[in-house]
Amino acid sequence: MWNLVNIYMSRIGKKLIVIPQGVEVIVEDKNIKVKGPKGELNYESLKEVSVVVEDGGIKITPNSETKESQAFWGLTRALIANMVSGVTEGYSKSLELVGVGYTSFLEGKDLVLKVGYSHNVKIDAPEGITFEVKKNLITVSGIDKNLVGQTAANIRKVRKPEPYKGKGIKYSDEIVRRKEGKKTAA
Repeated sequence: MWNLVNIYMSRIGKKLIVIPQGVEVIVEDKNIKVKGPKGELNYESLKEVSVVVEDGGIKITPNSETKESQAFWGLTRALIANMVSGVTEGYSKSLELVGVGYTSFLEGKDLVLKVGYSHNVKIDAPEGITFEVKKNLITVSGIDKNLVGQTAANIRKVRKPEPYKGKGIKYSDEIVRRKEGKKTAA
């Protein structure tokens, strides 16, 4: 007979997270703290998994054999690996402004967008996020992968790219599928 662990074995969860030099990981009960050259991140792990630092790496194991604990096993490993990568290298997302007269500039730490509305749209920089503006490119960077992605999504949401002319705010690697306009009767 198959064992539940064999059926629901997490390929991602069982990988050891290697701790690079200059990074310190502290596990206190369910709280994981990762300190590195770029900053410090905290994560409160779920009760379904246990986290242990051993042999220069971080090992995550499920506490039971339920489907939920197997799912949280891989999730917890991915989140902690993102934290380790964030405090060593950091994350960034690039957005591109497409449209005549669409501009952006920094006002202190905050980002101000002129994207065709009757008013300027101001985006406050969350703690740990920095904006960089070059011509029509906006770069969002920080050490928390989730926060960088969410901030970039909030900026894009101000003026999503439209499919007819392609105007709007899009990710630099995003491809906007264009639609053909209405045809007039001949």
